[in-house]
Amino acid sequence: MIRAAILWLLLAVPVCAATEDIVAGLSQNRVSITADFEGSEILIYGAVRRTAPAPSGQLHVIITVEGPSMPLTVRKKERVAGIWINNESVQIDSAPSFYAIATTGRLDDILTETENLRHQITIPRAIRSVGISDQSQNAGDFVEALIRVREAENRYRLNERSVQFTQATLFRSDVLLPANLIEGLYRVRIFLTREGQVVDKIERQINVRKEGLERFLFNMSRDQPLLYGLLSLLIAVIAGYGASAAFRLAKR
Repeated sequence: MIRAAILWLLLAVPVCAATEDIVAGLSQNRVSITADFEGSEILIYGAVRRTAPAPSGQLHVIITVEGPSMPLTVRKKERVAGIWINNESVQIDSAPSFYAIATTGRLDDILTETENLRHQITIPRAIRSVGISDQSQNAGDFVEALIRVREAENRYRLNERSVQFTQATLFRSDVLLPANLIEGLYRVRIFLTREGQVVDKIERQINVRKEGLERFLFNMSRDQPLLYGLLSLLIAVIAGYGASAAFRLAKR
C-alpha cells in the first residue's frame, strides 16, 4: 500500500508541477545606425506553451527592452543671485540608456512588489543606486529627476496594456526604438505572470551598431583620437571658410 502511494506521488509530480513556458521571437535582432536613422520598430511575439491544463488566475505578459547601462552623475541646479549653478550631485551606479516596458494590464495589478524586486522590472528598479542615500538627504529626488528627463527624451517608457493577448496563448507587441540609441546589446525580457507571480521568463538580445560613415568615424575616435581631432578641426575650418565665402557672394 505504501509503495503504491509513493509511486502515485512520483507520477503525479510532473502533473502538479504543470509548467507554462514562453516561446518567443523578434522581428529583427540587429539594428543599424546610419546617417538617416530615425528609429526602428521591433515586433516581439510569442506563445505560451503548456504541459497541462492552465491553472486558475488570469495570465499576463510583461515585456522589457533594456539598453546598455552605465554609471552617471545626476546634478541638482539652484538659482543663486540670478544664476543657475550646480549645487548638489549624486553618483548613480548604473542606469539603462534606454528602457521600455509593455504589458497586458496595469503593472501594479499584474506584478507584486516582491517579484518586481527579484526581477528588477520597473524603471526605478532597473536603476541601480546602492548607497545613494549616503550622498544626499533627498537621494530619491535625484532618481525621480533622472527618470523624468529620460521620459521626456523618449528613452524611458511605460506602455501599459500595449501587449495584445489572443486566444489565451498568443501575444505580440511593437516596441519603438528611438533615434537617440547608443551602440551595444539591448536585452529583451519577457515575463509570464499569474496572480502577480512570475511563472516563466525568457531573454533575447538586439545588437545595435553604427554602420557606414558613422562606424568609420566612431572607430577613428577610439583608435586614432589624434587623427580624429585633426580631421574634425580641418572640417570645421573648411565649413567656416565655405560659409564665409557664401556670405560674401550673397552680399554682392
